[in-house]
Amino acid sequence: MYQNDPMKVLTGEVRLSFVNVITPRVAQQGGEAKYSVTLLIPKSDAATKADIDASMAAAAQDATAKVWNGARPAQIRVALHDGDGARPSGEPFGPECKGHWVMTASTKIKPQVVGIDNINAELSPSDIYSGMYGRVTVRFFGYSNSGNKGIGCGLGNILKTRDGEPLAGNASAATDFASVGNSQMPGFQNPAPQPGYAAPGQPGYSQHQVNINPLTGQPL
Repeated sequence: MYQNDPMKVLTGEVRLSFVNVITPRVAQQGGEAKYSVTLLIPKSDAATKADIDASMAAAAQDATAKVWNGARPAQIRVALHDGDGARPSGEPFGPECKGHWVMTASTKIKPQVVGIDNINAELSPSDIYSGMYGRVTVRFFGYSNSGNKGIGCGLGNILKTRDGEPLAGNASAATDFASVGNSQMPGFQNPAPQPGYAAPGQPGYSQHQVNINPLTGQPL
């Protein structure tokens, strides 16, 4: 429970993956565009796990009366999954999920993302990325859709607590080309001068000489 709402939770510090909170996206064809984020909740955070369990139970009780026509389903789909197990599709979770509970929250309303040093100002898009750490408000709800009944997770707002290693797998150009340019690549040695080769303007230069690629040592 958070702010006297039995179905709302403020998490402890979690790692954020698949961060999609700048522009809404359609998860599947014909679906609604939504903002979303996947929370990686450390299994060591027993307090957050207990809050989630209690809030999902409250959402199930509420849905039994308001959504499921008074009959609680024998099997209820939930948004929380074991990162050491498999996804609902049967595929294994990524290595970043090991040792965590995994839960995706979404919303049609753009969430606010603020920093721990100033909760009154939203962060710029460049400061928001998959791999950062934060605390998140979520609210659980019951649903019945095409025969599927379960407990969904609505996304509230995000408080970024600190930076983390990006999970997107994209490196900056500066990182990719740090050893290229005016400096030589590690381990690279200039090839030995080739017989009969001279640079334009130097003695012995001929338009018919064989020019050598300095990287491969092969004729150009």
